[in-house]
Amino acid sequence: MRLAGKSALVTGGASGFGAAIARTFAREGAKVTIMDLNGQGAAAIASEFGGHSVAGDVTKSGDISAAVEGAVAHGGALDIVVNNAGWTHRNKPMLDVTEAEFDRLYDINVRSIFHMSRAAVPVMRGQGGGVMINIGSTAGIRPRPGLTWYNSTKGAVNLLSKSMAVELAPDRIRVNCVAPVIGATALLESFMGIPDTPENRAKFIATIPLGRMSEPQDIANACLYLASDEAEFITGTVFEVDGGRTV
Repeated sequence: MRLAGKSALVTGGASGFGAAIARTFAREGAKVTIMDLNGQGAAAIASEFGGHSVAGDVTKSGDISAAVEGAVAHGGALDIVVNNAGWTHRNKPMLDVTEAEFDRLYDINVRSIFHMSRAAVPVMRGQGGGVMINIGSTAGIRPRPGLTWYNSTKGAVNLLSKSMAVELAPDRIRVNCVAPVIGATALLESFMGIPDTPENRAKFIATIPLGRMSEPQDIANACLYLASDEAEFITGTVFEVDGGRTV
């Protein structure tokens, strides 16, 4: 098993990409802790494989610290963190996005990584290394109209992952970013800005050379590789899981 003996913390793990990542890590031998605002959902996923769950808000430093402490207690260390929790405003003109929506975007998509870094990096330094994976997006590489402020948060995640990788390399902490293309998750209709119908999906799929949206397992597989020892010399990458969308 590729993650045997490792301890992992996955935020936003109650559904979508996060649930697939948590299940895949557990299948490969990791002791997994899930953090999610949906505490019941997190507990349900964790119960599938004997994992640990923490109900918490990634925008609050205290909740992040509690999740890190819970992961260390459950797994005996903190080898892997996946910053997966994310949010988007509905696709609409940039001037129609409210200040509250803008603040929520940056709190969930960017500030959460600030909080996680302050809580997790000291633990990883103390144990001699670790892996952090941030879920960015192709939106930060080839942005779609109507999502300007969301795109900017993912541009920040893509770039901060590279900067973190350089700064933390002497501590043997690898930092990488996974950049999915649009996928069939709970946020799909918000990204599209139109009803989720087969006809409307086809318009988005037409922009993806491999002819489909991303699936949660696609993202989980990428995270598995980057978290594993097979990727021990990989840091600072933005790994596009996009069916060719950003080519």
